[in-house]
Amino acid sequence: MYQKDLFKDKVALVTGGRSGIGYGIAKQYLDLGAKVFICSRKEEPLKKAAEELSVFGPVAYTPCDIRKTDQIKALAEKIQAEYGKLDILINNAGGQFPAPAEQISENGWAAVINNNLNGTFYVSQEMYKSFFSQQNHGIILNIIANMHRGFPGMAHTGAARAGVENLTKTLAQEWAQHNVRINAIAPGTIQSSGLDTYPEPMQKRFAEIVEHNLMKRLGTVEDVANATMFYTSELSSYISGTTLYVDGIEHLSGDRMGLIDTLRTFMK
Repeated sequence: MYQKDLFKDKVALVTGGRSGIGYGIAKQYLDLGAKVFICSRKEEPLKKAAEELSVFGPVAYTPCDIRKTDQIKALAEKIQAEYGKLDILINNAGGQFPAPAEQISENGWAAVINNNLNGTFYVSQEMYKSFFSQQNHGIILNIIANMHRGFPGMAHTGAARAGVENLTKTLAQEWAQHNVRINAIAPGTIQSSGLDTYPEPMQKRFAEIVEHNLMKRLGTVEDVANATMFYTSELSSYISGTTLYVDGIEHLSGDRMGLIDTLRTFMK
């Protein structure tokens, strides 16, 4: 669908790029001519992902915990040393776990907020200061979640991702002076390696989601990657501060209580 050289001479950083949606986005960039830098916390799986992706184009990597600003600064320095610039930042790294709100511990709540909200801000701020403000151009895309009608069963990540959506709007206005565009994509239930980590009752719940989805399927990594390519190319050069739902209309229809009801059933 896109021209093979759409991102020729562009450099993209994909956080959480070793698996799932991040891996798919990194691959799509490589297919379309970009140079890619990926990061995540664990070095061995990150190295393996980089080796696999290198078949499609130039890939560099470094471990980075996005909750730690010293590691983010080191990441920016490595990008500068490897590629000399950064054009696109994909804030994809994050993590959460399903749980009824009353059972989320103080540490569990803080960990998800710190990772999904604080980490997104820390990375955005550093890449803006190290690259975008100096270059007078840059694109940031935040991968959030379908929390348009709340996120029962995921109160911590729903709150964090809502914060990122508001941050998207704020930074899009503040940083427009340096020609920086910032948008967000809110995926629905995506068929990726991340779903494999959930217990059997949750797997059955995913089958029910397909049945009730108006498009009768789960989303794919390619669905999210395709939307990402649009939002981070010149095809969307007059768009900033917005959120695109890639969710088969889940944000407008369907039972938002299914996840929490399933959790309560097997947690009794």
